[in-house]
Amino acid sequence: MIPKPIGERLSISMQTSDTNWQTWLQPHRLAAFEVPLKESKLKLSLETRNCGDVMIIRCQGRIVYRDEAMALSRLVGEFLQYRSKVVLDLSGVSSIDSAGIGELVLLHTRARSQDADMKYASPSPLVRELLGLTNVDSVLEIHPSVGDALAAFQPAEACADC
Repeated sequence: MIPKPIGERLSISMQTSDTNWQTWLQPHRLAAFEVPLKESKLKLSLETRNCGDVMIIRCQGRIVYRDEAMALSRLVGEFLQYRSKVVLDLSGVSSIDSAGIGELVLLHTRARSQDADMKYASPSPLVRELLGLTNVDSVLEIHPSVGDALAAFQPAEACADC
């Protein structure tokens, strides 16, 4: 190897920089350059209704990481303080991610720790498939309809002739 001549090596002296620099002018209102504002609206609506001593919570939209999962957790947590029976109607859920699935398991665990009973009803085919793939359907009590979930709360009638 032949070393480079001293003149071609990096300079160790620093030069002053020009502070009068200029930025590019931004195009005025070109749609291609506009940054869309982050939507602050939740993409999950939660509707509640009473059916006797059971609270039914209908989910419409998506159960995903962050605001949607937190909103669901907050609402169900409030009802679990006063109610011992909750049905989560998943018929309107269009998508769910791993955080949403984790939130369903967390709600189930929270209900058990508070001696409450929580049932899940009518998941869409996509949600049902994801719950099956993750084996969460073996932990949660999932029913094909809200009516079936409500009926599961009723104690089994003992047959006097049996």
